[in-house]
Amino acid sequence: MRRSLIGTGAALVSMALLTLAMLPLRPHLSIATTALILIVPVVIGVVYGGLTAGVFSVIAGFLVYDFFFIPPYLTLWVGRAQNWVALGVYAVVMLPVASVVATMNASRAKEHRQSLEIRRLFQLSDLLVEDQPLDVLLRVIVTALADVFDFTQVALLLPRSGELQVVASAGVPITEAQQRRIVPGPGEPTNLESFRGGSDDLVTLALTAAGRPVGLLVVSGEGAATDDREPLLLFANHAALALERAQLREAALQASLTEAVARLSKTLVAAVSHDLRSPLASIKAASSTLTDSEVDLTPETSHRLAGLIDLQADRLAELVQNLLDMSRIQSGVLTPRCTITSVSDLIHDAADSLATTLRNHEVVIDLADNLPPVDIDMVLIARVLANLVENAVRYAPPGTVISIRAERANDDAIEVSVTDHGPGVSPEQRGEVFGLPARRDGDAGAGLGLTIARTFVEAHGQQIWVEDAPDGGARFCFTLPIANALDEESKVVADSRR
Repeated sequence: MRRSLIGTGAALVSMALLTLAMLPLRPHLSIATTALILIVPVVIGVVYGGLTAGVFSVIAGFLVYDFFFIPPYLTLWVGRAQNWVALGVYAVVMLPVASVVATMNASRAKEHRQSLEIRRLFQLSDLLVEDQPLDVLLRVIVTALADVFDFTQVALLLPRSGELQVVASAGVPITEAQQRRIVPGPGEPTNLESFRGGSDDLVTLALTAAGRPVGLLVVSGEGAATDDREPLLLFANHAALALERAQLREAALQASLTEAVARLSKTLVAAVSHDLRSPLASIKAASSTLTDSEVDLTPETSHRLAGLIDLQADRLAELVQNLLDMSRIQSGVLTPRCTITSVSDLIHDAADSLATTLRNHEVVIDLADNLPPVDIDMVLIARVLANLVENAVRYAPPGTVISIRAERANDDAIEVSVTDHGPGVSPEQRGEVFGLPARRDGDAGAGLGLTIARTFVEAHGQQIWVEDAPDGGARFCFTLPIANALDEESKVVADSRR
């Protein structure tokens, strides 16, 4: 209706302008020439408003032609017979002209629309063939359909938990009544039929790929009621293939994640078993010796075995506690309980607690001058140092030096390193050495020490890494946060701990 009004208005305006221009020249214009000029407003009306506007333009042109340009002027009376013939010819000729122009204009508009649709469909097809997440792809499909075909309603339904559910929509949402018409009730078979219309021009289109139903497309609007559905079918086919590819990709990713989780679980079990096996074996051997009545033990030997049991039990309890702390930190349940600590106290205390472990190695502690205190959880960082030293002892040949060094890394952190002269860590293994399994060549099992160290360091917001030692071997480094400026009371407390 709006288009017809615009076309009629354009025709009347152009007819008025032409009439005003021709009136001064009326004595010099023949009746036939005037009729030819008045064709122009009719064509304008048809182009802008269609056939309806063209018919109104012919009627208006007939009246203007009779009133202004056929004698007697300014009256609808037609004098001579040849004037009647001129008016009749104008009416008879202009109506078919309007019809032909309207048909040509409609064909040209249809061709332009189809060309635009095909171009947009090719662009959309490029989007569909891209590897996009399923949720992004669903939004692209419904939005593109609403834009290209000017649909009032667009909804995409996919099978979820044994029934069709709306997973994406554009335009006016589908009502519950419409959804009940589309989706069968509980226990009813789902039949994805193409183009099932209703009183509200709701149209459904099954999306199939390789003969297998993928989903259901529901549209409504002026474009849905037309018979020219080839572009829509073309797009639906592309959408079905894209959906199937996205679903297969997600299924493959899910299978890969499941396999990775299963592999990680096996690795974790193996790592825990390895770290628990050593203290358990020592406890079992010592306790079996103590309880064996056939073995004659001196008091000194019995005392040493009892001490070994006590030591290994403490080690086992500490390992279990570290595992619990690691899992809690990773799940966000546990946060470090930080206190201001001297770096010198931290390193010397850790070295003293590992005296038995380091009995076959020379330990060199190298601390830079004037190191500021650090703000850390003493228990967790002491465990980090212990794990790194135990790792160095495991790989360094007996009698070699193990160095522990601390120096200022920057204005915010202290760098602590543990250096051994073992086989080192190859560059390709450095990204995995702190994960599961954490091992190097010649290791008898996959220990959790480095994994625990990384977890505790990262819980402080710091970094841990491994690099080559200058004289061969491995150098494990990590950073600790420098404490903020201390007030006088805190300084006294920190100094008293040195």
